[in-house]
Amino acid sequence: MNADDAATPTYIARPDWYDDGTPDPLAATGPALRWGIVSTGSIANTVTSDIALLDDAVIQAASSRSQRSAEDFAAKFGATNSYFDERGLTGYQQMFDDPQVDVVYVATPHGQHYEVAKAALEAGKHVLCEKALTINAREAEELIELAGSKGLFLMEAMWARFTPGVQRALELVGSGVFGEIHWVRADVGFPAPQDPNSRIWAPEAGGGALLDLTVYPLLWAWAVFGAPDAVQASGTLTDFGVDAQNAITLDYRGGGQAQLMSSLLSQGPRQADLGGTDGVLSTVGSIHNPEGLAVRYGWNGSGWEQERIETFSPVGRGYTYQLREVTRCIQQGLQQSPTMPWADSLAIMRLFDGVRAQLGVSYPNDRR
Repeated sequence: MNADDAATPTYIARPDWYDDGTPDPLAATGPALRWGIVSTGSIANTVTSDIALLDDAVIQAASSRSQRSAEDFAAKFGATNSYFDERGLTGYQQMFDDPQVDVVYVATPHGQHYEVAKAALEAGKHVLCEKALTINAREAEELIELAGSKGLFLMEAMWARFTPGVQRALELVGSGVFGEIHWVRADVGFPAPQDPNSRIWAPEAGGGALLDLTVYPLLWAWAVFGAPDAVQASGTLTDFGVDAQNAITLDYRGGGQAQLMSSLLSQGPRQADLGGTDGVLSTVGSIHNPEGLAVRYGWNGSGWEQERIETFSPVGRGYTYQLREVTRCIQQGLQQSPTMPWADSLAIMRLFDGVRAQLGVSYPNDRR
């Protein structure tokens, strides 16, 4: 790896809408899209609140296993239709058959992503599916092939790639002010009560730290180095058979290294640090939606010649940026986002499959 290779983050492209004179993610970029929301939990509420901010978005329908939840959610966001089924099978299918729904946001637990996204694609709906896209690479590959054959848009909801702080960090790395990047360190963690009934711990839901949290530390290594050449993983498993925390080291042929930590047992700094020959970049406030970036470069032997903190004020809860990208892509007839392409989702799921093999974690979906 030479300095030019290291200085240019080629693996996460800047969204086109940042460069087309539309700095406001709420501003319409084309005809309004009608959204259907699958699941009415906390993440669905948060993301739907940001969907509702877009000038060219309509919350058309909501689906839940509970009639009351579906109706309350629909009323909260002004959706015309609500669908429900206690078995969780026919409610969302009825929504997928609704001709007034253009695009579906899947906010179910990981273990249901494949089933629900597949049904939506088969019904002719565009899909934004929560991360991780699926439980394993095989499921991801099948969804990608289906979307491709149907001519439909599909994207993993890796919202952090689109936030202003992350985009600015990649711009700084690409400028070369930090020189050649040699290492990345990133973590995320919080103590989660070990409730076997919680989806975050349940094997059938794809529980554990890996699928829920590790996508965020991995984002920073992927942005700088791309896919690793070697992966070493260790972790702590629960009695339920999922990882309570994991530590991953990524190695690259050019000499780059990344150390990633994800934990459901303890708090962590929730910070990403990138170290180069000429400087260091650190996130401030959040690893996935930074409130600021600590920028330091030009070491003169006793201090930094340039040292500052750049701050950001994201619109909404920060999901608006990925939602603008989804909207723009569908309006323009694209099947995938250049910033969160299918190849990345598939490669990351393959990486996670390998990590799980090292940790000894398996899910019921793996035996499908």
